[in-house]
Amino acid sequence: MNRSFERPVEKAATHLDMGLRSYMQKVFAMMGLGLAVSGGVAYFVANTPSIIIPLLTTPLKWVFLIATFAIPLTLGMGIQRLKASTAQALFWTYAGLMGVTASWILLAYTYESVTRVFLITACMFGSMSLYGYTTKRDLTAWGSFLFMGLFGLIIASLVNLFMGSTVVQMALSVIAVIVFTGLTAYDVQMIRNFYSSGMSQEAETKAATLGALHLYLDFVNIFFALMRLFGDRR
Repeated sequence: MNRSFERPVEKAATHLDMGLRSYMQKVFAMMGLGLAVSGGVAYFVANTPSIIIPLLTTPLKWVFLIATFAIPLTLGMGIQRLKASTAQALFWTYAGLMGVTASWILLAYTYESVTRVFLITACMFGSMSLYGYTTKRDLTAWGSFLFMGLFGLIIASLVNLFMGSTVVQMALSVIAVIVFTGLTAYDVQMIRNFYSSGMSQEAETKAATLGALHLYLDFVNIFFALMRLFGDRR
């Protein structure tokens, strides 16, 4: 190789590496702040009877539940049409709404078990994120398998709403841990591979927001499933 080309190539590789690192830091920072927003809102709502009682006893709870499904769909399917600022606003709104709907955890389980399970979730999530980011193995094949598992999990969960089986719920929680743990590694690799050094600031912000949402959902669903399995009820 002509040595006159080596230095520009090395500079380009270094620039790409620095850009990718900054991009991934943005994704994880947004995801982490989203969790902090959800946790803060959940704590406030759980300790404010004037808010939590109407949420548990009126149809308002269905409004929040529908919103927690609608916002991720809007971001996932409409990210190309949305402005970066709108996408970020939807993400923060979703984090707040999820905090409201998750406030029941602080009412149903002891704070000690919530803290313990959160730390376990963080360790699992961190390990799989590191694997997804560093592995040379192509995890694309995981996608079809994991999304089939996710679709089956959603259908079975809806059916169990009418059955009310505790055994089925525990089984679904185990499956959820497996599926979303695998999705963590898969999503991190997809987020990393999607990055391009030629992305505009607008496109990078939108991609980072969508990536943060995916990782946020992975973390939260692992946490919820582990709480159902190992949380100590009050």
